[in-house]
Amino acid sequence: MARLPYADLTTPQTKPLVDQIVAERGSVIHLYQMLLHSPAIAQGWLDYLTAIRQKSTLPGDIRELIIMRVAVLNGAPYEADQHAPIALKEGVTQAQLDALDDWENSDLFDEQTRAVLAYTDSMTRQIQVPKEIFEAVRKHYDNQKLVELTATIGAYNMVSRFLEALDIHQDDQR
Repeated sequence: MARLPYADLTTPQTKPLVDQIVAERGSVIHLYQMLLHSPAIAQGWLDYLTAIRQKSTLPGDIRELIIMRVAVLNGAPYEADQHAPIALKEGVTQAQLDALDDWENSDLFDEQTRAVLAYTDSMTRQIQVPKEIFEAVRKHYDNQKLVELTATIGAYNMVSRFLEALDIHQDDQR
């Protein structure tokens, strides 16, 4: 059970944004139902996460591996539940998803993906990224993709922290 009730989606303040979310995403998931307590924050969040997920030039499998690894590191099951089906559609294998807990000891990830996962781990766990970890990922990406990669890791750390602080889960009653 979430720590706060979900927002009323029928108020004059929330209705236009609810309509936009439904048009863009198909439904108003629990995350947005909570964010809609503050329509301005919900709007900014929607715009930012739409840019991260739909307007970035990162390959979908890399984006979703980042999101899933952040979910693992932060103990965010709702984030993982939402993104596992997307990851599979983007070409991540079930075996790779299963190996994310211990990716360092898995042979399912190539050099580039390992560099991305190390970067994700470093940004999530230590915040400051050691030079050697950054240089390993830099070998594979231009400046635009490095910014998108970094923003994706940061954004989904924000998502998981919001979800877990407010105890938002897939099986909550809406």
